[in-house]
Amino acid sequence: MTEKIGVYVCHCGTNIAGIVDVEDVAKWAAEKLQRRGVVIARDYKFMCSSLGQELIEKDIKELGLTRVVVAACSPHLHEKTFRNACKNAGLNPYLCELVSIREQVSWVHTDKVVATEKSKAIVSGGVERVIWHEPLEPLRVPIHPATLVVGGGIAGIQAALEIADAGYHVYMVEREPSIGGHMAQFDKTFPTLDCSACILTPKMVDVGNHPNITLLTWAEVTNVDGYVGNFQATIRQKARCVNTELCTGCGICWEKCPKKVIDDVFEAGLGKRKAIYTPFPQAVPRYPVLDKANCTYFLKGTCKACEKFCPTGAIDFTQQDEFLQIDVGQIILATGWDLFDVRRMPQYGYGRLANVFTSLEFERLSNASGPTGGKIVLRDGVTPPASVAIVHCVGSRDKNYNPYCSSICCMQSLKFAHLVHERTGAEVYNCYIDIRTPSKGYEEFYQRLLEEGTHFIRGKVAEVTNAYRTPEEEGKLIVQVEDTLIGKQRRIPVDMVILSAGLEPRHDAKEVGRLFGISCSADGWYIERHPKLDPVATMTDGVYIAGVVQGPKDIPASVAQGAAAAARALGKIQQKEVAMEPIRATINEDKCSGCRMCNTLCPFNAILFHEDKMVSEVNPALCQGCGTCVAACPAGAISGTGFSNEQILAQLDGLLLLNIKRLEEIPA
Repeated sequence: MTEKIGVYVCHCGTNIAGIVDVEDVAKWAAEKLQRRGVVIARDYKFMCSSLGQELIEKDIKELGLTRVVVAACSPHLHEKTFRNACKNAGLNPYLCELVSIREQVSWVHTDKVVATEKSKAIVSGGVERVIWHEPLEPLRVPIHPATLVVGGGIAGIQAALEIADAGYHVYMVEREPSIGGHMAQFDKTFPTLDCSACILTPKMVDVGNHPNITLLTWAEVTNVDGYVGNFQATIRQKARCVNTELCTGCGICWEKCPKKVIDDVFEAGLGKRKAIYTPFPQAVPRYPVLDKANCTYFLKGTCKACEKFCPTGAIDFTQQDEFLQIDVGQIILATGWDLFDVRRMPQYGYGRLANVFTSLEFERLSNASGPTGGKIVLRDGVTPPASVAIVHCVGSRDKNYNPYCSSICCMQSLKFAHLVHERTGAEVYNCYIDIRTPSKGYEEFYQRLLEEGTHFIRGKVAEVTNAYRTPEEEGKLIVQVEDTLIGKQRRIPVDMVILSAGLEPRHDAKEVGRLFGISCSADGWYIERHPKLDPVATMTDGVYIAGVVQGPKDIPASVAQGAAAAARALGKIQQKEVAMEPIRATINEDKCSGCRMCNTLCPFNAILFHEDKMVSEVNPALCQGCGTCVAACPAGAISGTGFSNEQILAQLDGLLLLNIKRLEEIPA
């Protein structure tokens, strides 16, 4: 045995040492694995600390270690830490093997004896595997300085401005006619009750006017190829039927358009718009779009009022969709959220009882630029409510729908209660499961609502009905709820019910995720690289997430995450190149049969097929080393760097302690 191996076992405080006899594992490794090359085995309280790393570095230099095995937490968390320690001591960082005895042992076992024996087997497997490790060097690829931001809500806007202000180009793609996202629909923002448009519009204008931002609204990304530093995106620019070079945004076209349709998107179905329109007065860009599905000319071949009255001749009925190709180095996804469809809970009467509103409908109802000019009225458009019930957690914290908390519902409901008090003087009942006010200024806002006289009823609403039992209930909506604080069932007659609906991933989140090579959680939100230590990066290098695509959050958190994603992108841009993991698959052309099985299975589209040679080839910059192709290849032509057959089989030998048995059979 020519290798000199050092084994280091971490206590991780009591995370590991509380279940595993760490000292015994280190002592066992020094004795039983000596003939497999182990020259030193130590245990330490926190191996990831600076002192723990210095211990490894010192042994490498003084003992001439050629391999290192660290038994600690998951490689996902600290593999980079220990590789850097080896690198600092002059040892190739890829000659270090980190085995998990925390996630795979101490956190899943309660029997100390069993956990200790299992830890010994895992360390044995790590020692056998590291013998077969080879020195590797990271792959270095140049970074294209442009960035693609997908989604024009507040998180995307913040990310785009941060990068553009730093002097680098940004392509922003938004599928709606204007940027602004859901925040543009709101009237006030909690807890400060700032006018949403007042704080959002300046940022929208900055995006529209910024020399480093190419704004592509009414557009969608249809294809993405390439890898970190060198992505090629195909963007479908939908036909506006408006020549933006001639259009001045004067508004004459939509003033003269005779066709009105219900606006199910921006006005949440409460208002109407024209067949040619901008969604709201502060829209950026100011150019309108023509809704072909509702335009009289496209339906009947007549009208053309917009074309006749346009003073600059900007209307172009022949305009077709265009496909643009752009090159970018990195991508930030900030595509936002959908509102939970409250029709899925028929017990609350939405769609059947006229004066049951969704939270988004109430936002438009209370907005000064909304269909009622900010007047809070019933569906008749005239009558102000004398009593209002607000139902929290509709579609959230419910095992039948979404088990997670939507984060914003409590504060949103408190805001609604304040607006109703302020504008109608009505009695307000907030029916809640728990009040959650964890951020800055939130608890104070809750106390303010208590002082304003809002009635708080702790209990999940069972039903909203118009079936009255008493004369006082006649003509009212009755909210049936158990008040858990007084231990009684209550029937509360009100004029209006607001359903504070939860947030859901966008309906096409999975399809968009596949397009960009990232995954969704069980709930449908995009998965980050690490939920605590790296909440903006994804498992695909160069693709970041910001805002509610990662999970429910409020506006300040979305802004912060947008800025964080921009900072990550800027860091790589300024480095001019990025070092990529050399753990990649390679194909032996002599063994490749050209069956193309690997081409169809690769989740990262990293395998090319050469028709002339009838063999496949892996693009190392795209490959993420997942091993799918290695396992699938029927000819055994694909090998994975760092996961060769020799390494895997040797590790299995060690895990089964077959190496120890063989050593015992051989005389010392």
